Amino acid sequence: MRLPNRAVLFVFLLGVLAVASLGIAIAQASFVGIEESVLFTIFVILALLAELYATWVPSYKWEISSSIAIYLAGLFILGPHLAVLLVLIASLLSELMLRWNARPSERKASVIPILFNVGQLVVTVSAAGFFMQLLGHPTLQFRAAEDYLIAIGAFGIYVLVNLSFVTGIVKLTEGKQFFNYLWRSISQFFVQYLVLCVSALLLAVLRTISVWHVLLALFPLTLVHVSFSGYVKLQTEARKTFEQISRLLDERDHYTAVHSQEVAELAVQIAMEMGLPQNEIENVDIAARVHDIGKVAVPDSILLKPGPLSDEEWEMMKRHPVISAELIEGLEIYGLVVDAVRHEHERWDGSGYPDGLRAEQIPLIARIIAAADIHNALTTDRPYRKAFSAEQTVGILAEMRGTDLDPEVADALLRVIGASTSDAPAFEEIPATASDV
Repeated sequence: MRLPNRAVLFVFLLGVLAVASLGIAIAQASFVGIEESVLFTIFVILALLAELYATWVPSYKWEISSSIAIYLAGLFILGPHLAVLLVLIASLLSELMLRWNARPSERKASVIPILFNVGQLVVTVSAAGFFMQLLGHPTLQFRAAEDYLIAIGAFGIYVLVNLSFVTGIVKLTEGKQFFNYLWRSISQFFVQYLVLCVSALLLAVLRTISVWHVLLALFPLTLVHVSFSGYVKLQTEARKTFEQISRLLDERDHYTAVHSQEVAELAVQIAMEMGLPQNEIENVDIAARVHDIGKVAVPDSILLKPGPLSDEEWEMMKRHPVISAELIEGLEIYGLVVDAVRHEHERWDGSGYPDGLRAEQIPLIARIIAAADIHNALTTDRPYRKAFSAEQTVGILAEMRGTDLDPEVADALLRVIGASTSDAPAFEEIPATASDV
């Protein structure tokens, strides 16, 4: 994928800052003894291994690794200049090794990603080191409370600068809102970053005993890396599993074989049209992809019935949003959308189910998914009727505005599909009512 020019310019300016930081570091860096040289070598090896086995976070499209603890420990112990060289060597070697077997065309395309990945780490460590130098502590001995406070301040700057660079490139390439994405990144991974900061402090404190005591910190550091990797993998696999179940449920009815995917795509477009922040848009997508998963408990004799449901069958059908919410409840990745999934079949005038909520009592995400769901139902062939035409669909949606659908959401939906209420045919021309949906 070709990067936008503004993103290329951003990476170029970042590269200039990195080169300037490296120039200063090379001019002023020096080893004061054999122990410091040994420690530098150990940190390079540990950071290289950490970078090679970094954990990919799919929902954020970037990696996090325990190398953060190594870089911070190098900063605290070796000082800013040697820390910058440490970061350069470890990160550049890892980038080259990860792309060693790439095709020539892929290697050429990887120049900008490598420049960004290495450059942002160099500038990030330089910024944290500059903070320490301003306070007159280029290295920390951890013999007084002041040293710990400075270390925490340097850690804060490292995290903020690092995530700001990553968020900046995401905004320039994908158009996501900077501050919402930055805050979400910090809040989502604050605990993991904090644990890595504590690990860096542990490495630095052990160094005050001897160089070889630093190796004692390898076990907890490895444990942190493995546990975080397992956490991300579990979350990712859980989401994949539930979305796969939703797809399999869709395929029970060949009339709606891609229902959940299509509803999710349209719901995201509605959310974007309404100007929702990026984190809310992503929650809309997450919820929409599993909104009907509770239909796993609905028998085929009811789900695929080609005619009207009996009262008893309808009561069973109306339980599926509750079951959907119960299935995803307790999984952190769905924690913010459980209520939206439960209330996706509520209606603006209070005529929906399962709880008869009305108007703004219904979660906004649920209202958006409901609109996308209804549009999909209207434009899809069903066992008991053919899909409505585009004109008929607009007319039905216009009639549902303010009754079944949130007026603001309905207007956004109509804009997304390139229509408005003025395009709707007269009500008597519509051959179906909302109860047929």
